[in-house]
Amino acid sequence: MTRRPILVDCDTGIDDALALAYLLAEPTVEIVGVTTVSGNTDAARAAANTLSLFELAGVHDIPVAVGAHDFRGRAYAGGAPHVHGHDGVGGIALTAAARAHDARPAVELIDHLASRHPDLTVLALGPLTNLAAYAEAPGVAAFDRLVVMGGAFAHSGNVTAWAEANIHNDPESAAIVFAQDWDTTLVPLDVTMTQTLDATDLVRLEAIGGALPQALAGMLPAYLDFYEGRVFPDRRCALHDPLAAMVAAGALRGLSVVSGQVEVRLTGGERGRTVSSRASTTQRWVRGMEGSAVELLIERLESQEWPG
Repeated sequence: MTRRPILVDCDTGIDDALALAYLLAEPTVEIVGVTTVSGNTDAARAAANTLSLFELAGVHDIPVAVGAHDFRGRAYAGGAPHVHGHDGVGGIALTAAARAHDARPAVELIDHLASRHPDLTVLALGPLTNLAAYAEAPGVAAFDRLVVMGGAFAHSGNVTAWAEANIHNDPESAAIVFAQDWDTTLVPLDVTMTQTLDATDLVRLEAIGGALPQALAGMLPAYLDFYEGRVFPDRRCALHDPLAAMVAAGALRGLSVVSGQVEVRLTGGERGRTVSSRASTTQRWVRGMEGSAVELLIERLESQEWPG
């Protein structure tokens, strides 16, 4: 079976870690590279987190490049430690990886992998700063498709009443990305907020052997602490990034997909809001899903023999 190559552009916090673990265990795809951006934590910390997670999984050959530290419209201001912990991964003190990050800038690594893999999927799990820079770089290779975890359409935002965090952090970059003629699928809050992991699921995850699943189980309580009482009345968290990874892999099918050109509001109280008011042949956003992200996540993690 030919596996689809995926490059992950992420700001490795807790749900990014779950998404990366899922993709390592998903037999239909292959992570061929990772680029990092500031968001949940800063880009350098996100790269260090990613390398540590890969080392726990026994994976030593996926290049990880550090991307943009600051956003296009403002400086990075410290991320979301109240959600993801001071280190981005729930304060579990991951051991530093033995290998260093790739020396190439993020844009260069994306270009290299797009040239090498004409069928490359780019999965964006953080702010779109790196991809806006890629859009403006001269002579870079085209990739096959882009899947973005971001935006909110009929659903309220999770930073402001209108704006979802990834778009809110760098709306100028998001506007540049959505102005491209790229085959783009958005996985917004409209659907990610319907896919959740609860305390019972955490118990199932804790039972999976191996260093990486145990690290995931260790970081999730911090994530559940944030969501409980603030977002959901009970102890559960949304699976934002894992769901986008499953859409990129084609493992879960969109039950309701809206075709429409995505635009980003850049001023006023609606800054960071995503809207879709006209037809598009290249852009779409997922409004509903068929299947359970948490069931697929746990099944895939259970199916692997992870190093101890």
